[in-house]
Amino acid sequence: MPNVSVFDMTGKKVADTELSDAVFGIAPNVTAMHAAVVNYLANQRQGTQSTLTRTEVSGGGRKPWRQKDTGRARQGSTRAPQWTHGGVALGPKPRSYRYALNKKLKRLAMKSALSTKVIDDNIVVLDELKLDEYKTKTVVNMLGALGVEGKALIVMPEVDSKVIKSASNIPGVKTTLVNTLNVYDILNYDKFIVVKDAVAKIEEVYA
Repeated sequence: MPNVSVFDMTGKKVADTELSDAVFGIAPNVTAMHAAVVNYLANQRQGTQSTLTRTEVSGGGRKPWRQKDTGRARQGSTRAPQWTHGGVALGPKPRSYRYALNKKLKRLAMKSALSTKVIDDNIVVLDELKLDEYKTKTVVNMLGALGVEGKALIVMPEVDSKVIKSASNIPGVKTTLVNTLNVYDILNYDKFIVVKDAVAKIEEVYA
């Protein structure tokens, strides 16, 4: 079982804890993680892009010149795609890009991403994360004490508005909950900071 240190908010080591092999100790499956990331990004797309076809562009109601004897190519409308200000041929229309992955693949991808953080030594387990007031500086000092540089993902077991709002205006720092955790965020952020109670919930769900 992976053994990691548990720190308090001052950066002091307070204990050691063993993580579940079934969740944090598997051989990462790159294919599964790639599939999960592509799926996440596709599902974020709004799909609202739209172009006007020749039937939707204004004008072009009459034939620009007669069919024969002009020496020019026959034309039926000035709003055909080959004309300036004409419609777009085969352009994008609003549609949904959403699709689903099967549960087994999603679980494999999640466990692979979590295991990657352990292998790369980019996981930090906190004993607890509580703030007495809305104070961004407290979170900044905590990250500094833990030696966290670059982007950091903070995972909490439940909603704590003081922590969420205090961390929200720190560049490169994001807070999330166990039930909204996703593979894209885990891989996108350099450090994976997780509260000890959240570890127990993750293992309960994915073990």
